Amino acid sequence: MKIYSNYSLEKLNTFGIAAKAKAFVEVATEEAFREALARPENPKLILGGGSNMLLTKDLPGLVIKNNILGKAVIRDFIHTVHVGIGGGENWHAFVLWCIKKGYGGVENLSLIPGTVGASPIQNIGAYGVELKDVFLKLEALDIKTGERKIFRLKDCAFAYRDSVFKSKWKGRYAITKVYFRLSKNPKINTSYGAITDTLKTMGIENPGIREISKAVISIRQSKLPDPAQLGNSGSFFKNPVIGKKQFKALQKAYPKLPHYPQASGKIKVPAGWLIEQCGWKGKRVGNTGSHAKQALVLVNYGGASGKEVFNLAKKIIKSVDRKFGVLLTPEVNVF
Repeated sequence: MKIYSNYSLEKLNTFGIAAKAKAFVEVATEEAFREALARPENPKLILGGGSNMLLTKDLPGLVIKNNILGKAVIRDFIHTVHVGIGGGENWHAFVLWCIKKGYGGVENLSLIPGTVGASPIQNIGAYGVELKDVFLKLEALDIKTGERKIFRLKDCAFAYRDSVFKSKWKGRYAITKVYFRLSKNPKINTSYGAITDTLKTMGIENPGIREISKAVISIRQSKLPDPAQLGNSGSFFKNPVIGKKQFKALQKAYPKLPHYPQASGKIKVPAGWLIEQCGWKGKRVGNTGSHAKQALVLVNYGGASGKEVFNLAKKIIKSVDRKFGVLLTPEVNVF
């Protein structure tokens, strides 16, 4: 096992922040993972695709890059299939694998950056679908003891861009494998966002999972910058969910406010719209800014530090709170 010192993480986080890890190691098996967890360096941080993090400083202790791979059918039923996927697998590559095999359920989550192992942490979601909708269970190692533990759906406390791994057990477990329940006769979901309009533009009347994926990819590519070209972590903030009383007051003042009723009775409002109304869309501050096509995306134009990006985020939070009385919270993990 090779341990690197003062290792640059610039190419391992999609913001392209030039932070360093005091110690760094890559692991490709559960055994190697346990060996790394047993090392004396502390604290320990598990790194996936680096797509949901903002580094505001160099990292102490040991950074462990999860490279555990593998995709396999675990159980095959008449209408459904259970698959087990290594935590180090690229998420979008997994989605494309499912589509190729005709397994439905994750097509609306196409082109989301990051790894499979990181996906349950924030219950990734897009276009009307969340990870919890197809989640079966996961395997994780206790970072303190190296002991393997199984987490089933009810154990994860999934919520909007949230889970037990972002709250109660934050920094406690390293996710090594995730299991999904997928459909052989998938129900197509076109109810959210611009999927229906995009399919019409593509000339598709009876879409399957492959066409849904292509539509989602087209939408995301038209709105979101490629991290390889412009540093970013996708949506920086969660879409706030507010009570009916607060929503009605806002709707009275802003009749065009987009909104999405939730099963809880509360109302979700788009953070991007709120940010845009405050004049941030396309605005550049030093080497950072809010993207011109999607205000929800904060970007690194080159050479920005994590502190600069975070300072911009704090300014945006303050202005939205002042104008709308709505407090935005980051979707990304800030270190």
